[in-house]
Amino acid sequence: MTFRKSFTAILLASGTLAAASGPAFAHAALLKSDPAPNSTVAAPKEIKLTFSEKLTSAFSGFELSMGDGMTMKVATKLSEDGATLIGTPTGSFMSGAYKISWHATSSDDGHRTEGSLMFKVK
Repeated sequence: MTFRKSFTAILLASGTLAAASGPAFAHAALLKSDPAPNSTVAAPKEIKLTFSEKLTSAFSGFELSMGDGMTMKVATKLSEDGATLIGTPTGSFMSGAYKISWHATSSDDGHRTEGSLMFKVK
């Protein structure tokens, strides 16, 4: 009897964990970026952030800033497949460190993820 109760409890716990973790896999995750994280590059004409799934353009984007808090305007759009944010900086880059702060909303489940990465301009 004790074995049966323990086994049932384990099955219930496993099912609960599986159900709880299922939707987490549906969130848009950053797969790659150009410029790559922590890279040193010439001034980029475009910044590309590629995600694991399609995004909702109205609720996805990114900001570009320097270490001193100065921000640079970026015109963003989604790629044709809907999984890559493409940003075109509207100003000139100065040498130094830059931070991309992104937010992405999955078109499948509507959940928002966010993160940041750094790169340097020569």
